[in-house]
Amino acid sequence: MASNTNNGTKETITKQQLKERIEAKLVTRGVIDPLDATVEQLYQATVQALKDIMLEEREKFKKRIKANSGKKVCYLCMEFLVGRFLKNDAVNLGVYDDLCEIFTEYGTSFDKVYANEVDPGLGNGGLGRLAACFMDSLSACDYAANGYSLLYENGLFKQRIVDGEQVELTDEWLSSGGVWLVPRPEKSVTVRLGGKFDEKWENGELKIHNYEYDEVKAVPYDLLIPGTTTNAVNKIRLWRAKKPHASSISYTSQSSYLKRLNDVDNIESITKQLYPKDDYDEGKLLRLTQQYLLVSASLQSIISDYFAENGSLEGFQDKVAIHINDTHPALCIPELMRIFMDVYSYSWEAAWEIVVKTVSYTNHTVLPEALECWRVDLFSIKLPRIYAIVCEINRRFTADLWNLYPGDWDRISKMAIVAYNQVRMANLSIVGSHTVNGVSKLHSDILKKTIFHDFYKMTPWKFTNVTNGVVHRRWLNNSNPALASLLDELIGSEFREDASQLSKLCDFRNDAAKLLTVYEVKPEKIIKIEPGKYFIDFGKELTGYFSMEVKGNKGQEVRIMCAEETEENDPYLCRYSMRCYCLYDETCTLSGETDVFDKSKDKDYDYAGIV
Repeated sequence: MASNTNNGTKETITKQQLKERIEAKLVTRGVIDPLDATVEQLYQATVQALKDIMLEEREKFKKRIKANSGKKVCYLCMEFLVGRFLKNDAVNLGVYDDLCEIFTEYGTSFDKVYANEVDPGLGNGGLGRLAACFMDSLSACDYAANGYSLLYENGLFKQRIVDGEQVELTDEWLSSGGVWLVPRPEKSVTVRLGGKFDEKWENGELKIHNYEYDEVKAVPYDLLIPGTTTNAVNKIRLWRAKKPHASSISYTSQSSYLKRLNDVDNIESITKQLYPKDDYDEGKLLRLTQQYLLVSASLQSIISDYFAENGSLEGFQDKVAIHINDTHPALCIPELMRIFMDVYSYSWEAAWEIVVKTVSYTNHTVLPEALECWRVDLFSIKLPRIYAIVCEINRRFTADLWNLYPGDWDRISKMAIVAYNQVRMANLSIVGSHTVNGVSKLHSDILKKTIFHDFYKMTPWKFTNVTNGVVHRRWLNNSNPALASLLDELIGSEFREDASQLSKLCDFRNDAAKLLTVYEVKPEKIIKIEPGKYFIDFGKELTGYFSMEVKGNKGQEVRIMCAEETEENDPYLCRYSMRCYCLYDETCTLSGETDVFDKSKDKDYDYAGIV
């Protein structure tokens, strides 16, 4: 094993060392001979082995960052659409090729083991995919960064197609997909909801007394995100809602026992579902509760870690950058104020200066009607102390507006954080942040010219642009190795780590022929289901056209059905009815001679059915 001086060099793991780690994990599962292991056992053992490697690298990375007094990014988002981990992590750790060989020696293949992994139900769309890409890039670029979100027990939904119609089932991913999580129960924190509070001045300091509140225990679980060329390993910390402590009540009746169970169910339902329905008040309150749980638990963790490392909160804004991805985590602005003032006795002015210098905000919508707002009655009931702080932020901000625009009630009411019985989270995010960005140049320009125009005129230095994109290491290098190899030949391999090198393709703008390559892929297996009916598995997703030689009687028809998936109840039946009402179903008529058909041109597919 190569030595590591903790200068950022990634530890070298040999094939034999990796193999020994996997086999040691198999032994803990009662499997002595890896040839006897099921693919599920191999998957579980491999994940545990890779987690151990990442935890070891993370400890070295943390020491290196501490020695360099580096700044840490804290990225808060309501969702992270991370996708499956095994291939991405194996590639980033530099063990993918060895892992493929090891699985072959065990009598199986990487793809078969990889097929046991489920997609974590932690995200749904572009917002979550962007957040996951940012975390991957931060690790690859050797930045110290933690992501923060909730550990949803169920994803949005699991899709099934029945008789051509979508059926939505519960996406219970956690029972089989939680193997990548690192539980950290010792880092649990308590979050308070509802209740009442009193204000009292003592020795020149404002003291807040909270009472009649409900408590939720937020238990953290970490997902590890490895870098590529260095030993950087960051984490996404996911919070799960639990009952705060075991009850010492002696259950004297069935009703008291049932009440206890109901209380537990109500608390744990907070992190039960990604994006619960909010078309009724209880659903709205649940979403608001989710957002506050994420914010309060994450900030308590961030501040606790900083205090433990530095002995005080001095310099907090210089060493911590908190980024809110869309308005779901916007409550971190008043929650930071609450912690600084109520817990650490900062004055309003001192706390506000730290908050604004620490927080930045990414906006994701240009539609005014899509900007998140909360009704005052719901907000004040669920978060009474936070609502009081938001009102004070609003009072001070609108007073500044009045000085800038005296008598301009329309402008002031539009820019206010609290107005018309609404708490406006986008306005709060802008007022409490030092930087605001859109996700493309066009988007950022629209923000400045339309929905946030008044804010832009008031504080133009806050607004900037950060063009967002996908991680090319995953979506090019890993997902399309044939294309990546072609690019190696054309422009060199530097693009694999540095996406800006892809601009070298512009040199071929007048010589497009060099950019085109055609290659044939033969099926991995052809299964004869019955006379005249075949199922073809190509072993991977292809983009191109399906070509086939056929010989038969003149006038006879051959049906070709291509698909990315098979039907759940029949693994040899292609689901050729795809998205957007596309039908990968075509018929050819034979001439009586040998015919060559190249149907389904320029489509994506893994399977083909021939009848």
